[in-house]
Amino acid sequence: MKERISRETFSHLVKLAELELDPQDAEYLYNELNNQVSAIEQLQAIPLDEDIPVNLHGISFPAEISQPLREDVWQPFADARLILNQVPDLIDDQITVPETPHKTLE
Repeated sequence: MKERISRETFSHLVKLAELELDPQDAEYLYNELNNQVSAIEQLQAIPLDEDIPVNLHGISFPAEISQPLREDVWQPFADARLILNQVPDLIDDQITVPETPHKTLE
C-alpha cells in the first residue's frame, strides 16, 4: 500500500481528535484512512467531460414523471413532555448538554 498519509500526520490527527488508541487499533485506523484516500484518488482519476453537472446521478427524473415536492407543514407534537421525559438532563424544560472542554490547538 502506498503511504498517502504519513505516520507523523496520522499521529497529529489522533492527538487533535484526542483519541486513545492501542497500537493495534492505531495501525488498523492508519491503514483504513490510507485506503480511503486511495479510493478517493482512484475516483478522481476517472476521466469525465467538463460539462457534466456534478449532481448528475445517471437516473433521469424529468418534471413530467417526478412527484411534486410536498409542502413543509409544521405540526406540533401533541405532548412535548413525552419527548422531554427521555432527555437525561433538563433545566427549566431546556435540554442541557455537557460542557466541552476547550483547548488551544497547536
